[in-house]
Amino acid sequence: QVQLVESGGGLVQPGGSLRLSCAASGIIFSAYTMAWSRQAPGKQRELVATITGGGSTNYTDSVKGRFTISRDNAKNTMYLQMNSLKPEDTAVYYCKALRVVATTPYRYWGQGTQVTVSS
Repeated sequence: QVQLVESGGGLVQPGGSLRLSCAASGIIFSAYTMAWSRQAPGKQRELVATITGGGSTNYTDSVKGRFTISRDNAKNTMYLQMNSLKPEDTAVYYCKALRVVATTPYRYWGQGTQVTVSS
C-alpha cells in the first residue's frame, strides 16, 4: 500500500518560512520523480516544484529563489523549504510521486497540508 504523508504546514506571517515534509512508503522511493503541487481556494492545482531521483530540480517561476525542493532517498522523504512567504502562497500543498514504467504512469498523491500566510 502506497502512502504519502505531508507535514509541516501551518500559519506563518508574510516574510516567514516553513519546511514541508513528505514521507513515502510502499514505493521504491529513489525510482520516483517527486513533486509539490498546491491548490488555493477557487483555483486549479498548480505544480510548484519537482525533483528527480537523481536530484535534478525544477520550479515554477513564482517560487524561484524562495523555495527549495530536496529529498533524502535513505529516509524516503522529500522536503520543501519555503522562505520569504507571501499571502499568495496560501494553499493546500500536496506531495506527488510519479514513475513511468514501459509507458505506464504510476501516480500517487498525499492528502495535503494547509499553508496559510497572513498577518
